[in-house]
Amino acid sequence: MSHKKQARISVFPKGFMEELSDGRMDLFEWIELAGKLGADGLELYPLFLQSTGESYLAKVKAAANQQGLAIPMMCSSPDFTHPDPLFRVKEIDKMKGMIDVMAYLGPEDFRSCRVLSGQNRPELAREDGIRWTVESIAALLPYAEEKRVHLVMENHYKDGFWNYPEFAQPTDIYLEIIAQISSPWFGVNYDPSNAIFAGEDPLRLLDLVKHRMITMHASDRYLKDGFTLEDLKDYSVQGYSEALAHGVIGKGINDYDYIFRVLKEIGYDNWISIEDGVNGLGDLEESVHFLRLKIDQYLTV
Repeated sequence: MSHKKQARISVFPKGFMEELSDGRMDLFEWIELAGKLGADGLELYPLFLQSTGESYLAKVKAAANQQGLAIPMMCSSPDFTHPDPLFRVKEIDKMKGMIDVMAYLGPEDFRSCRVLSGQNRPELAREDGIRWTVESIAALLPYAEEKRVHLVMENHYKDGFWNYPEFAQPTDIYLEIIAQISSPWFGVNYDPSNAIFAGEDPLRLLDLVKHRMITMHASDRYLKDGFTLEDLKDYSVQGYSEALAHGVIGKGINDYDYIFRVLKEIGYDNWISIEDGVNGLGDLEESVHFLRLKIDQYLTV
């Protein structure tokens, strides 16, 4: 008797991102902590890796396996909107390196690398940003298919190490880009909180991209005292809006019952990655528990 594939939960250590990226925290320490959270897998970020050599990656995979964790997702941040074509070629080459990493680390049934557009530099023209992004992702797709790694474009806000927010943050630009890319190895990584950061409706966006969803990020946001949703439109160019705080999933602004009704409608059975832990591992553990309940409520047959 075959078992139906079911949505699974991975965790991304947003609260330890700087420490893991600059070496103050060891990736193996995080893997051990993550093993206690009740998740099914890990989402990594390129700077968490000390090396992309096979001997090092073998140790990472073995450490995750020991904790009962798969590594299905890589939160890579290519910057395809740079005006220098040589810079974009180097970004494509770096992405091929991450595809290789995920081909090795990821489980046989699914592995993915995030793709983005790039930074919304002040001099960037809309038509250039769209064209360069589409061309760059298209250049990667044959390699991704060869390695059996999905490329997933996130409706993104801003990589923590970028100077400027995401070029494709506005829904109309994001939709224009993904509409020009057709491949079974390309789809959407939906993030409801990023839509809130962009001052847009996350549920409207979900309805627009639901049939192209391959993976999902889950987190939640709270309005700080004295702020309104209108304040999100006045965020600092080189930072996150001060109106919003992180917190346990299911207790903030996002309507997860609506989101899970849509996931049920489309028969979603892939990875949901929690991007949080800013307030500590307790929040992450609570969020895993909340999502597990929602999966059981909406997505278990």
